[in-house]
Amino acid sequence: MERLEWLALARGRLDRVAERRRDDAWVAERWADPASRVLVVEGGRALITTADGPRLIHVSPEDAPEGDRYLLGVDEDGVAHFAVSGPLPVIEGSDTVDLRRVGAALGDLDSTLLTYAVALQNWHARHGHCPRCGVPTDIVKAGHGRLCPADGSEHFPRLDPAVIMLVRDDRDRVLLACAPGWPERMMSVLAGFVEPGESLEQAVAREVFEEVGLVVDDIVYLGSQPWPLPQSLMVGFFCRATGDSTFTIDPEEIAEARWFTREELGEAAGAETTLLPGRLSIARQLIERWYGDRLPGQVNW
Repeated sequence: MERLEWLALARGRLDRVAERRRDDAWVAERWADPASRVLVVEGGRALITTADGPRLIHVSPEDAPEGDRYLLGVDEDGVAHFAVSGPLPVIEGSDTVDLRRVGAALGDLDSTLLTYAVALQNWHARHGHCPRCGVPTDIVKAGHGRLCPADGSEHFPRLDPAVIMLVRDDRDRVLLACAPGWPERMMSVLAGFVEPGESLEQAVAREVFEEVGLVVDDIVYLGSQPWPLPQSLMVGFFCRATGDSTFTIDPEEIAEARWFTREELGEAAGAETTLLPGRLSIARQLIERWYGDRLPGQVNW
């Protein structure tokens, strides 16, 4: 099965120049270069302009506010890109947005930069102290690590891997579900975090069985994308229910579930009796891959 061709937060070409992160002189030189671009992020939000489509607003290093600084990388034109975690500048005609709202609409490079910057900001905001001794840590590696001044331990950004899977049955129907607390009429595919000592495929089978009581096989990887809200990596699969398609939901995880044929889902999405995730999410791409075409309606969540 072919991989997913387009994922909102997994596109764009950026050289992350990992080999330069400990080269303080090189980083300082690129920061001093007026051609370098800085993306300011505050609480996961950034500024855009909507002229000629949504585009991130970057500032020069000289105009960047004070704050934690992260080296993001170098683009195909050789321009260095940084992010600064600090107050958003006041720029006439700008709009303040977050990744959920604008991630799918940005160009490839802008989507990469905002995803990357938000991921780093979220990690630093939650990992300011040494997990060994509790002492405040210092930022190192141009924003890609933290160093404990007391015990010398280094700490690096962590991800929470999660599997997200589209379950089909022998009639090629798709199983969609909604979790308690979701918006009314909202439905999506199943998902869950990978547990310690578990492979991705084992996590798929376990999560499906725990949430709806179905045994699955034919587990096939289709793609992945970062989900820095706050720090996940979503790994997408198709799988197939074996035997009887009757399911039993776990009410703590699932409020409602239903099998759909393509005709039923197309009609439900068109009439908005069922609302689907927005194009930002890998869930939408999995559903539309199964459906074979774009579907109307979405919830940006």
